[in-house]
Amino acid sequence: MKLIRFGEFGKEKSGVQIDGVNYDVSSLGLNYDEQFFENDGLRKLQEFLAKNAGQLPVVPTETRLGAPFVRPSKIVCIGLNYKDHAEETGSKIPAEPIIFMKSTTALVGPHDTIVIPKNSQKTDWEVEFCIVIGKKASYVEESDALDYVAGYVLHNDVSEREFQIERGGTWDKGKGCDTFAPMGPFMATADEIPDINNVRLWLKVNGKTYQDGNTKNLIFSVPFIVSYVSQFMTLLPGDVISTGTPAGVGLGFNPPIYLKAGDVVELGADYLGEARQEVVAYSKA
Repeated sequence: MKLIRFGEFGKEKSGVQIDGVNYDVSSLGLNYDEQFFENDGLRKLQEFLAKNAGQLPVVPTETRLGAPFVRPSKIVCIGLNYKDHAEETGSKIPAEPIIFMKSTTALVGPHDTIVIPKNSQKTDWEVEFCIVIGKKASYVEESDALDYVAGYVLHNDVSEREFQIERGGTWDKGKGCDTFAPMGPFMATADEIPDINNVRLWLKVNGKTYQDGNTKNLIFSVPFIVSYVSQFMTLLPGDVISTGTPAGVGLGFNPPIYLKAGDVVELGADYLGEARQEVVAYSKA
């Protein structure tokens, strides 16, 4: 299944995408939140779809898409998880996954605008393949890790490099600005992806391809990441783990290339659809 949420920001309704068409399933009375995933919501949704086949309202094509799930308890990110990306940033290949957190208030829809933060000069892009947790996970064995996965989603891990690298402390302050976590267009359930170790992902800015990678080049695999993160924190249903970005970020060029107002970012991944975000300057209004 492909889960969507649609409508005005903060008032999104639940839906599904079937054969490229978006349908309204809000009459089921379930939202894609922690309780949904925890209480067998995917099975209930599947039964609802079977029972109501051919009767679901179509969502108009011009309707805004939100993130495909309610704001999760946390967005966990893995840094430098592609060798080519570590090399382009001049970083060592990590011996263990680098974990940082991205503010959940950064979460927006797949086609919403990216707002360059106040006083930012170095806003960058990062296409990523994300894991969505399906049930409570603590001290999970790697061999069991995929049993805890509900699905996967496309993510642009937008990053302000000065805030992240030059302002002291951890990376978090350059990662959690408002609009810095566009996700979607949909969450694909785990059965939708035949091989999570072979998913191509790409990103363009103003029509030019900058990133073209594949999850087969992850340093730490999806099962390892789920297991590893669960050793340090309890993962709750609906939580997101962003698995890292391949080479081609703006920081990696000489001189670096950063986003500016008026730019258009397009990104996509096999099985996870495509997204498009226009870049705008910060405005107090």
